[in-house]
Order: sequence, then structure tokens, then C-alpha cells
Amino acid sequence: MKIFERSSDLQFFLDNCRNDNKAVSLVPTMGGLHDGHLRLVEKAQSLSGVVVVSIFVNPTQFATGEDFDSYPKTFSNDKFLLEERGIDVLFIPSKDEIYPNGTLSNYDVGEIGRLLCGSSRPKHFNGVAQVVNRLFDIVKPNYSIFGEKDYQQLLIIKSLVENNNLNVSIESVSTQREDDGLAMSTRNKYLSAKDRMKAPLFYQQLNNAKMAIEQGNSIEFVMQKTLSELSVNFEVEYFEVLNANNLTQIATNTAEIIIISAIRLGETRLIDNIVFRRSNV
Repeated sequence: MKIFERSSDLQFFLDNCRNDNKAVSLVPTMGGLHDGHLRLVEKAQSLSGVVVVSIFVNPTQFATGEDFDSYPKTFSNDKFLLEERGIDVLFIPSKDEIYPNGTLSNYDVGEIGRLLCGSSRPKHFNGVAQVVNRLFDIVKPNYSIFGEKDYQQLLIIKSLVENNNLNVSIESVSTQREDDGLAMSTRNKYLSAKDRMKAPLFYQQLNNAKMAIEQGNSIEFVMQKTLSELSVNFEVEYFEVLNANNLTQIATNTAEIIIISAIRLGETRLIDNIVFRRSNV
């Protein structure tokens, strides 16, 4: 596995790969790698001859008071996991390498970035789009792979590619879960032992909502019931049942639904979602 810190060195290497007719995939991460990330890596390896994994904790997607300084840094283990899986390139740029002209940006992802997670983290998705756009500019991948746990982010990245007419295919991988159903996340490391035992109830209650909708209960009833049940164990930031294609309100002919939520458990913020199709549409 080759490790690059400078964009110019990485680009020289990738240009030679392209000259050998090798397609390139990019898996952007902030480190703290777990099995969910490794599934993204496997997907990338199935798509292209060269896989680039980036590790960069992006300051522009963190608000004041969030966990930028304390975000888990596990570089030695991350490097070991990627080497073990035969990754071609690890890109670990500095902030100056990513933002040579400073971090200020007027990029606005639009209304979708102000919904759901964006309502409590108003600059978050603009920062995500900023860094992903920059990584695309550096790596120029044929494919880039993202997880469906961050569903709102996935839609925003797809929109970024479409709006900027970028020549990259965005691929996704389903949410990877622990044996008890908890969605894998680097921030799960923040959970106390007591909270970790309670955390699987989050997914269980979202799954109960899905089954209730499939059984013909009204969405309004299911939302009220689930919100009440979630509030017993968690501080609920939002809980919504929406059109999975664009995160808008469900219409009569909406076939694909997403149940999507963010909660706080102790000091830890967790997000999760379930996407499914209504059979009666």
C-alpha cells in the first residue's frame, strides 16, 4: 500500500495508473475505521483496479462545540486494516493540502442541507460537500463509495455530482450493523457501557415503525407512537417518515419510504434509517 500526503504525488501516481487503463475508486473517510468502512472498501475493489482511501478529519463540517478535536484518531489500526485488505493507496492530506486557499467557501447545497441533520448542524453539509468536491478534484475518481447510514449525505453528494456535472459514479453500500442491530459508527466509541446496552433499542423501534406501516397503520399514527417510544430512552433530535428519493413529504403515489432519525444517548449523537417500498402503491 502506497501512502501519500501530497496531492501532487498522488496525482502523478494515479495518472500512471490511468495510462495503464486502470479505473480509480475513492473511499473518503475521517478515519476511525470499522467494518462499515471496510464494506465500502470491498465495494470499491469490485469496481476498479485502483482503490484510494482518504483519511481527513474535515474541519469545515464541524460546528463550534462539536467533537472535531476529540474525534477518534486510530491511524495505526486504520493503516493495518487497509493493508490487510490490499488497498492500493492511502491518502492522508494536511488541512493546507486540502484547503490551500483557506477554508472559507460559499458553496451551499441548498434546502436539502437544511433539513433533518442540517437543522441542528446548519453548516455541516456545506462542509461535507466542500471537502468531497475537493477530494474529487484531486483524485478524479471513476467511482466514489458512500454508506447508506448517512443517507442525507448520500443524496447531497449525488446532487453535488449532478449539479457540477462531475464525471464520477456515486455508489452506495447498505448500513452495516452490529449483531444487536446498532448501526456501525466511529462515534459508537463514545458510548458508555450502560448506554451501549441501550443503543440497539434505537434501530428496534425504527424497525417496529416500518412493520407498523407495512401492516397498514397510518403514517401519522406510526410517527406519533414511535416518537413517544423513542423519547422514553433517548433525546430525540428528529424522527421523520419521508419520500426516500428526495426527503420530501410522502404523497399518495410515494413508493419508496425512508424512516430516518437522529437521537442523543448520553453525550453521543446517533443516526439511523430504514428504506423500504410500500406494496400498496
